[in-house]
Amino acid sequence: MTGSEAATANYAEDNSQVGMQAGVVHGDVTIYSTPPAASPTERFEIGVMLLDGGQPSKAREVISEAVMAGLTGSRVCFHWQLALVSGRAWNEMPDADAAALRQAPSFCRLSGGDAWADGVKTVLQLMDAAAKPNTDLRPLLKDFDNLAEPQRGMILRHLELFLEGPLKNEIWDRALDEAREEQMAGNRSERVWKYFHPNPAGPRFLPVRPPVIPAGTRGRAVCGAVVLGGAALNLGYLLLRDLQLLTLLVYALGSGGGFLAFRAGTEWHYLTERLHAKDREFRRPQEFPSRAKPSGFAGKVDQRFDRYFARYVPRNASRQTWLDGTAGIRKILRDEMVEVYREQRTSVEQIAWLIRYRVSEVRRQWENGALWGYRRELAVPLGTKAATLLGLAALASGTVWTMADAARTAPVNAAVSALLALVAGRVAVRARMRIVTETRRHAADVAEQSRVQEGCQAAFERWKRKLADKPTDPEMAIWLDRDRKVLLSDALDHYGLTMSDVIAHAFIEAPGSPTRRARVPQGPPRYTRYRLLLFLLTKDGIRQLGADLDFERGTFHDQARTNYRYEAVAAVRVRQADDGDHSFELALVNGELVKAEMLAAAIDELHVDETHATVSETMLDAAGLSHTLHVMEGIAAEGKRWLEQERPRKADPQGRAAAWTAATPRAATGAPRT
Repeated sequence: MTGSEAATANYAEDNSQVGMQAGVVHGDVTIYSTPPAASPTERFEIGVMLLDGGQPSKAREVISEAVMAGLTGSRVCFHWQLALVSGRAWNEMPDADAAALRQAPSFCRLSGGDAWADGVKTVLQLMDAAAKPNTDLRPLLKDFDNLAEPQRGMILRHLELFLEGPLKNEIWDRALDEAREEQMAGNRSERVWKYFHPNPAGPRFLPVRPPVIPAGTRGRAVCGAVVLGGAALNLGYLLLRDLQLLTLLVYALGSGGGFLAFRAGTEWHYLTERLHAKDREFRRPQEFPSRAKPSGFAGKVDQRFDRYFARYVPRNASRQTWLDGTAGIRKILRDEMVEVYREQRTSVEQIAWLIRYRVSEVRRQWENGALWGYRRELAVPLGTKAATLLGLAALASGTVWTMADAARTAPVNAAVSALLALVAGRVAVRARMRIVTETRRHAADVAEQSRVQEGCQAAFERWKRKLADKPTDPEMAIWLDRDRKVLLSDALDHYGLTMSDVIAHAFIEAPGSPTRRARVPQGPPRYTRYRLLLFLLTKDGIRQLGADLDFERGTFHDQARTNYRYEAVAAVRVRQADDGDHSFELALVNGELVKAEMLAAAIDELHVDETHATVSETMLDAAGLSHTLHVMEGIAAEGKRWLEQERPRKADPQGRAAAWTAATPRAATGAPRT
């Protein structure tokens, strides 16, 4: 906690940076959103999710609204009770909430006979025992141990701060056993990472460029073919008229050679053009040093491509060779992604899977040599070249022979026909080659994109199946609660304390570094790494423990402990910025400063009906800051006197028993209200 060269022990120093690799809002999840016209039942179910998600303040509000609207039942009563006590100690509860807690069974018209009603009665019994420390705990604990799940586990989770004395130790032991046994339950280590990935966006592609064949080109092809055909027929007529049968045979062979040369030459031309086009894709793009790097969506896409191309280096190439060799295709893929997703309100995180897949495919093709396989596929075969050259030779020979014989009988007619045939043939061949090349280019592009689409769609389905068991936000909250209990237990063991020795304890949760974050709308941010700060208030002073939590593995690292007397606390401050940022500061009289940043401003992905202020409020509720402030501000204001006053308040059974007298037998038995 204290740097070797610093005079201040900082939990998160002013100049420290929290590494944020990604921020995700699961916009398709609405478990915490309360529609204005929601029915009492709908409000209650949302309140249950808020309670499970570690937002007790909001849960109290929503469940109370449902109850006041007339919703009743043992399940309603049980969750209302837990919402009223969750996240705060007995002396932090307002009188109105204490009255609601006492009257909950009658308000909800509790009737026995199910596990929820048993849970309600158990909570009441625990409240009675907490108010009367001399109560024999053995029957109560036996009933508690026989309580069904999930009621038993929920009580262990939400009554942590509310109970005192011997009962506190007993319930804590059970809560700790449950936390250690279930800390990694639900295949946590294999599922947590999925929470930080949004539901993926489906693959999209630019439409294949249609064949670009101007009408003039088609016209030249048709007209040229007609003129060529007419000139050829006229030459044939001249030979046939004069019965030059040998020359006519040579003429036919020359014409056949010309047709063969056209067919083979068109194939040669197409393959050459296609090869040059593919080579241009791999050509390193021209760089413009003065051009600013793109920002926003395009900039994030750039970063992802740079990251994955730098990470997925083929086994048979150096990093620089790989990056240089794929610069062109990298730019093409990047430009396509930016173009097809820019206006679709899609985040980069939603297409990260597609970027990874496309990069991995480039690497796979590089490794097996298929990346340049087009050069083999588009290489002009020797047979095509030979057919073109032989056909041209036959055409030239036949033309010369034919013209020589035809010129003897009809020199002008033969010359005009030959000239027309030459000009029209050249026009028709060039136009027809362009038409064929463009048509085949389009067909090849369609076939190539179809193959890519099939691969991307299969990868998309695989990724969706992989994320199908993504944990819910309440699951994340429960795992975090168990981690906190484990850390609290480690602190108690280190200092040789029991839970009843602790007058009060409080946590501060802040994002670790580096970390990724994600949240559901109206929910608090969850992190892959946390920095937890624990305060234990004992009769001898304050025990402070800080630790980094690797949330995926449930392990703690870089623990740091500090101890100080109550008189050493100079001030406790919570600063709130206009953008919702909060920082907690604990100043000691020797100038040391313990500071934790709760970064709401870093959350720039806001959902509908959200503001930085509402997100900040949710974050602080989930982090339990109100309880922490109650404890630490009391110490800062009164020092040990707060401790001396707090201990009698907790130890005096009369005040608590008097406050609990309204928990009548009728309420305890669940008789309906009259």
